[in-house]
Amino acid sequence: MAASASEVSPRALASRRRLSDRIGDTALYVLSAIAAFGTFVIFGLIVYRIVYGAWPALTTFGISFVWHTNWDPVTGAFGALDFLYGTAVTSFAAVLIGGPLAIAIALYLTEIAPAAVRGVVGSLVEMLAAVPSVVLGLWGILVLSPFLHDHVMPFLHRWLGFIPIFGEPNPGGGNMFIAILILAIMIVPITASVSRELFKAVPQDLKEGAYGLGLTRWEMVRGVLIPYTRGGLVAAVVLGMGRAVGEAIAVTQVIGGFLGRPTNLFQPGDTLASRIAAQYQGAVSNLHISSIVYLALILLVFSLIVNVSAQFIVNRFEFQKAGR
Repeated sequence: MAASASEVSPRALASRRRLSDRIGDTALYVLSAIAAFGTFVIFGLIVYRIVYGAWPALTTFGISFVWHTNWDPVTGAFGALDFLYGTAVTSFAAVLIGGPLAIAIALYLTEIAPAAVRGVVGSLVEMLAAVPSVVLGLWGILVLSPFLHDHVMPFLHRWLGFIPIFGEPNPGGGNMFIAILILAIMIVPITASVSRELFKAVPQDLKEGAYGLGLTRWEMVRGVLIPYTRGGLVAAVVLGMGRAVGEAIAVTQVIGGFLGRPTNLFQPGDTLASRIAAQYQGAVSNLHISSIVYLALILLVFSLIVNVSAQFIVNRFEFQKAGR
């Protein structure tokens, strides 16, 4: 009597496999391992090249380059503190504006919007990611900047001027506030897209169970949707922040290129990426070029710190979700 399918041994099943199947498994393993290892190689090459280019500035200024404020190509005095300050302020402020806005858009598209609206609005939001940064920066100069100078900044200064960051607006030109809004617009598409996929992945049974217990839509979002996806939402926001930290062209066009640490958001400033984009081609000495590459090294370390911190937060949320 022939043995049933459940009684066939794994060895017998393995013997029936063709040679091409076993070769395919091996090839898949090798190719995927090479691809995974290749990321480490590429990252290592990037780090090596940046450190090599920044080495003259590293040996000249040392770690004190990070907290020095001078940037004078004529005298050969360089420091990164002003640009590091501008990068931190613009990127974090952009996340504070764009992150909640992107999550709200994702909630609307997944839980509130009619089916006919979801496709149109979702496509329009994702199309923002396809707008070149130089075009967005040009729009910031021609459209956004005049509107903010004429209406928004005076209004904010009139009603919130007692808060130091909303001080006297700078008359015309670029400033930190315009750069923050441009960056917020740029991080919305990627954060909203990832958040939307996270909300769509929440099991329908959980939401229906919440409604069955008498919860309102807001209570379901607050008690089920957000806790279930909070780790992924943090990752989505940090992904958007990575875009804000490294953006150069659009920020260069609207931030003003000011040396110093602005005392309020309505004054011009500069960022690490913006300074690199603005001065690398016109560098006047080898030390100047090396100092610009040193800025790139600081930007890389800054981005790594942000992403590692975000990964720690995500792992912490997953740890809590597992009940451990």
